[in-house]
Amino acid sequence: MERRTLLKAGLVLGVSLFAKAVGLLPVQAKESTDMKDTFEVIKTEEEWKKLLGEEQFQVLRKAHTEPPFKNKYFDNKAPGTYLCAGCELPLFSSKEKYDSGTGWPSFWKPIADDAVRTKTDYAMIFPRTEVHCRRCGGHQGHLFEDGPPPTGLRYCINSAALKFVPEQS
Repeated sequence: MERRTLLKAGLVLGVSLFAKAVGLLPVQAKESTDMKDTFEVIKTEEEWKKLLGEEQFQVLRKAHTEPPFKNKYFDNKAPGTYLCAGCELPLFSSKEKYDSGTGWPSFWKPIADDAVRTKTDYAMIFPRTEVHCRRCGGHQGHLFEDGPPPTGLRYCINSAALKFVPEQS
């Protein structure tokens, strides 16, 4: 085996072991959906661009990530429901929102078991579990196994992917 190939293999193995040790590998138990499935809400790229603002389009349709601590809902403590900004499907409740210290809205579970879909994202050096709206396929954020009880999960979601509806008093 060439020295270069051996070094690459060692680097990949080292990064993978580190990622597993700190809980950054995908949450395999939650990955149950083939994102090639059809969605209830289907639009062309041009239709999405007209419907969404630029930041929302980049996050929801191009899987970009907004900056931490400089987004609309990371520190929102008001009671209410977080909807998908693309199709308004209820995704998360403020009752399951918590301060993860990451700078993005974080939830320990979705509002319903079938509200979101997941898939493995290989955009970084190590795989991550990507979270999508089940109705329109809009990219919401990522899922990690470093959340609080009772699930131990952290749904790390972009504010630009959400629309917040305050609870009626």
